[in-house]
Amino acid sequence: MAQKEEITGTDPASADSPLQPAEQDALPLHLANLHLKHYLISKKVTDHLANERTFLAWIRTGLSIIAFGFVVERFGLLLRELGLKGSTDPVIPVHYSTLIGVTLIFLGIAVMIVALLNFLQARRAIDKDMFHPHRGFAVFLTILTCFIGAILAFYLYFTA
Repeated sequence: MAQKEEITGTDPASADSPLQPAEQDALPLHLANLHLKHYLISKKVTDHLANERTFLAWIRTGLSIIAFGFVVERFGLLLRELGLKGSTDPVIPVHYSTLIGVTLIFLGIAVMIVALLNFLQARRAIDKDMFHPHRGFAVFLTILTCFIGAILAFYLYFTA
């Protein structure tokens, strides 16, 4: 990755400032400090932007899991309604789709919470130059999602 050069020092003229040093001294202190902060360029901008993109991808994943849980729950309701219209005995005596759907919704919420915590931790680590990616969250989520997929497969097989 290309790293940006950080401009250091307290002389705004060294950063191609539009203000001359005499004009800089004439500014109130809080405006002068804002101007000094304006010309500093972090070497870690690309790292922070990549961290933000990763966070947004996890948020999309969490929202997708929530939407999928909602669809599973409502589809089970539809199957129960269709089963009740055709006969007096329900097709599915136990409402497993509701349990699976609600579990998926809570999983999506948990994914978004953990994504936020991971984003904040990575942000602090990038600022301290001590970033080391953790793999635990991705491994746990993969195992849990595979487990829920297997439960859905068994549910569909035994209720067909």
